[in-house]
Amino acid sequence: MDVISVIRTKRDRGRLGPEQIDWVIDAYTRGEVADEQMSALAMAILLNGMDRAEIARWTAAMIASGERMDFSALRRPTTDKHSTGGVGDKITLPLAPLVAACGAAVPQLSGRGLGHTGGTLDKLESVPGWRARLSREEMLAVLDDAGAVICAAGDGLAPADRKLYALRDVTGTVESIPLIASSIMSKKIAEGTGALVLDVKVGSGAFMKNLTDARELAATMVGLGADHGVRTVALLTGMSTPLGRTAGNALEVRESVEVLAGGGPDDVVELTLALAREMLDAAGLRDADPERALADGTAMDHWRRMITAQGGDPDAALPVARERHVVPAPASGVLSDLDAYAVGLAAWRLGAGRARKEDPVQAGAGVELHAKPGDPVTAGAPLLTLHTDTPERFAGALAALEGDAVRIGPAGEAVPVAPLVLGRVS
Repeated sequence: MDVISVIRTKRDRGRLGPEQIDWVIDAYTRGEVADEQMSALAMAILLNGMDRAEIARWTAAMIASGERMDFSALRRPTTDKHSTGGVGDKITLPLAPLVAACGAAVPQLSGRGLGHTGGTLDKLESVPGWRARLSREEMLAVLDDAGAVICAAGDGLAPADRKLYALRDVTGTVESIPLIASSIMSKKIAEGTGALVLDVKVGSGAFMKNLTDARELAATMVGLGADHGVRTVALLTGMSTPLGRTAGNALEVRESVEVLAGGGPDDVVELTLALAREMLDAAGLRDADPERALADGTAMDHWRRMITAQGGDPDAALPVARERHVVPAPASGVLSDLDAYAVGLAAWRLGAGRARKEDPVQAGAGVELHAKPGDPVTAGAPLLTLHTDTPERFAGALAALEGDAVRIGPAGEAVPVAPLVLGRVS
């Protein structure tokens, strides 16, 4: 077996056999296959696809590259959620403690920023003292105490995916449905959760731009979960407009805390509750009331316990960027469109994301939205505020927001608001 033959097979639109898949994943994990070779294979997969059997074997090989976790000793049923990534998608932050407050255990293994979308771990690392990396014993202790834990996957959990995940970010291969599905499901299956709810984003700010592709991805992942005995359901949710009013690490943490305090943007609250109900239903906790847990402060209590248990200070001030630039509304009227991809790209260029897998991110960088589609705006009034520690980044962020990123219609124009939840796959 050699890597050139494997690359050529997929380059020439062939079907990878089980032995080829097992070998290339194992060899890449061990370092026998170089990053540039796996980059070529990833691009061939993006361009030529994989069938269901190939995806299933690729996922199984990535699971087999490491260890599997076992939460059977916990006193609560386990349930987890994964989002395919969006702009302003801070839902995991209020969702995990909310579901824990309703009686489930939420072992949330999360990732870092991938392309123009933010990473949950990057966001939480803006909380002073908070640690993403926990030992298995620490993770179980946090779960037992707070009911929820958000942390990085350990080195032993699907190590093939950890290497490939970082590589895809810098080689233009993020959007491949087989690679997305196998990446997500290998980690979630190895993680050992009993139930899984997938938030598959659809729209300009998502990796899946249309409902057909999103439904294909969702069905692929739901099938992989079922094959491995994990109760899996997917919601298809809109991502043509940023979620909430912030995109950036500390900015999104601040907004998440507002949600846990009983406030926050309506769309963030709505999606948090929709996903919470799905997670609780999948865990067999159908009588739980997440809306009450959000309103009465018990979700906030679990957030504080979770942050504290991971070394963070829930009362500490969050980082603030040193520089700001206000983008005024170019005209008066009604904001008819605010493109999620453009906002995500601007946040990335401001320092909230990374261009290379080894790059640091700025905790305070990002974009603050002063209006959402359907809101009236006045010419010259603040529309967006850009945040960064490095003001030379403003030019690139402003360039991302040019063209059709912002559209303003005449005053009084009715702007149709698309539903947040576009479909369900089970």
